[in-house]
This record gives sequence, C-alpha cells and structure tokens, in this order.
Amino acid sequence: MSWTTSADLRAQVRRLWDQGDLLRACVTETATWPLRLTLKVPAPSDLADRFEAVRDWSAEIVRTPHVRFDWREWTHRVQGRQRLPDSAWIDSPRQAVDLIGHARQADAYRKLWQQTAAAQPALLDWLGRRPLKALEIADRWERMLGIVEWLQSHPRPAVYLRQVDAPLVDSKFIEAHRGVLTELLDLALPAEAIDTSAAGVAQFSRRFGFLDKPVRIRFRLLDPRLPSMPGCRGLADITLDAASFAALVLPVERVYITENEVNFLAFPASENAIVVFGAGYGWDALAGATWLHRCDLRYWGDIDTHGFAILDQLRARFPHTASFLMDRQTLFAHQQMWTVEPEPVRHDLARLGPDEASLYDDLRFDRIQPRLRFEQERIPYRCLSGHLQGMKSDAAARSVQEKKGGNAPA
Repeated sequence: MSWTTSADLRAQVRRLWDQGDLLRACVTETATWPLRLTLKVPAPSDLADRFEAVRDWSAEIVRTPHVRFDWREWTHRVQGRQRLPDSAWIDSPRQAVDLIGHARQADAYRKLWQQTAAAQPALLDWLGRRPLKALEIADRWERMLGIVEWLQSHPRPAVYLRQVDAPLVDSKFIEAHRGVLTELLDLALPAEAIDTSAAGVAQFSRRFGFLDKPVRIRFRLLDPRLPSMPGCRGLADITLDAASFAALVLPVERVYITENEVNFLAFPASENAIVVFGAGYGWDALAGATWLHRCDLRYWGDIDTHGFAILDQLRARFPHTASFLMDRQTLFAHQQMWTVEPEPVRHDLARLGPDEASLYDDLRFDRIQPRLRFEQERIPYRCLSGHLQGMKSDAAARSVQEKKGGNAPA
C-alpha cells in the first residue's frame, strides 16, 4: 500500500524546514500559500477490494492536525456513495511549523529578523540565506550585531582583537565565530574597509584591519664567527618576528631549512650558514626576507608525499631551493626504518625536479609500498654529517677549478 500517511505529510513539511524554505516563508513572501502537499490516495478499485483498509486510511489521515483536506465523492455499486480525502493543504507558515513542532524556533527566527531589520538591515540577506545557521547562533546574535556595529564605527581599526570594546564580546568569542562574522562584515562594511585579498578564517584580522600577533621565525647560527644581534651575543638559537628576520644583514652563504625540531637543534656546524626551523609558520613568513634569494637555500624534509608538497610550496617563494637527503638512494638505504603516512597527498606538484617528481609519483601512487614514509629524524646522524662534509668538499673543488680557470691564459 503506497497511500500517503500522516508521517509522510509531516516529512514533506520537515524537508521544507531543513532547506530553510519554511523559515524564510515565516518572514518573507517567498512561497505561495496555501501550500499543497503530495497526497497519494486509494484508487476506485480499492473501495471494492480493500474497503476496510480504505476506511481506516481515511480516518487516520484526516486526523493530521493543521492540514486541510479537500474531499471527493465516489459512488460504488456495492458500498454506495463514499467521501474520501482527495488533496491536502497547509494554509499558512504558522500551521506548517505547528505541524512539525517547530513553532518556538520559528518565533525565535522572527525575533532575529525584526531585531536585525531595526539594527542592521544589510544583514537580512544573510538571515534569509542561512536561516538554520541563524537559529543555531540565536543566543549569540546580539553580540554578533555588536561587533558589526563596532567595526562600522571603527573601520580597519589597527588594534588587536582583544581591544574590541563591544558589549559582552572578548577575543575568544570573535576567534570562535570568524567564519560567520566574515560573512556578516562583508555585507555590512564599505568596500574600502575590507581587504579582499585576505581570505579564510586564518586571515580574518588582515581582512578587516586588525593587528595580528607577529609570526616568529626561529633559526640557529651554525658558524660561531657570524656576527650576532644586540642582546644575543653568545646565543646560537634565536627567534625573531618575520619583519626583523627580513631586515637581517648576515654574511651567510647557505641557509638550511628543516621541519623537525630535534634536527634543527642538532644540526652540525657549518661555515657561513644558518639553519631555520620550518614548523609552525609557513612560507609566507619567509617571503619578506629577500636576502634569502642570494643564499644557497637547502630544504630537508621527510621522504613522503607531504615532504615533497612542502618543498613545492617553498619553491613558489624561492625557486632556487634545493632539497637534500630526500632522494631515492637515501630512501632505499634505510628501508628498515620506513613507516606509514596517514593521509598522503595525491595532487600534481609542478615545482619538483625530474628526480624528485619521479620519487614523488612512486610515493603518491603507492608503487614502492602503500603510504610509504621515511621521516627525516630517522636518518642516522652520521649520514647528515657525511652529506654536509661532501657538500663542503664539492664546494672546495669547484673553488679550485674556478681559480684555475681564472688563471688560464686568454
């Protein structure tokens, strides 16, 4: 039996609620009322074949509250004239929300709408597009409006979030609701108050002109002869904000970058070189350090898909970056120390060299071993020292060759 039941009628209305259409209809004329519901009714043959079932169905369906039925009369040769529901209607949004038991939520949404229409009419568009989200944060909506009003009065304020002086608002509240606030502020603020190049919740502060906490860059001087900074004399391990790091004037020829803190701390001494701890700030922080472009830049990461993806991202800022200890020979020399990469990267990486791209493809397509990872901290320390010594010897040999070439007769 496929006749419509009371539960089916409620389910139809509940779908309108889940899509936000019913809430929108409570405050705007986005739907035409009365609303006709789908009603599958018995066929004339059912009156003869299943008369009792038809009678029970009719008695049950018409007890559905808040639904109005149109009726149709049937004349049957045995049962005589019968009157059965033929169509089902809901006459108003109020009856619809009563049917599914959401009257209280609908009232709350109407109050939000009225409050917003009075305080921030530009945000009615958002309320109309995201009614269920609005209900979810209804208890916080007044504070949201307070933040919007504060920023309208203080566009691009150049202060920290902690300094926003809106009622019952603190920095934790703003940080927890950056996604919704971005959508609201994009509607409520003038175009000149929004930096559209800053996207995503991580760039909320820059988008709306707040100060962001400085990004810190940590590095070690690998050569004791390198000059230190004021107040840092005798300290090899130094942390600076990105702007101060970009302004450094260090006579270094080589810069190593490693993602592992222990490797960073234990990195061997090296002439005219520093090592940068790559974790925690991303490559945008290094972008302002234009002096890195004149250095021999070397990246050491895990031999896995993420290691090569990070290298690819670094080369977007510094194309001349070379990798080390991320090659096939290093990988297969330590097969007993392989582990598993939880969530490998699978997309193409355009900035890898031919050998790197070949190994990356073998890793992402599981040609060697499924989800293969060889972490950088598992490489024996002697291998790192040997590699650096080899680089030093190669550099010395090149220097001698260059001198010989310079002394050759013209």
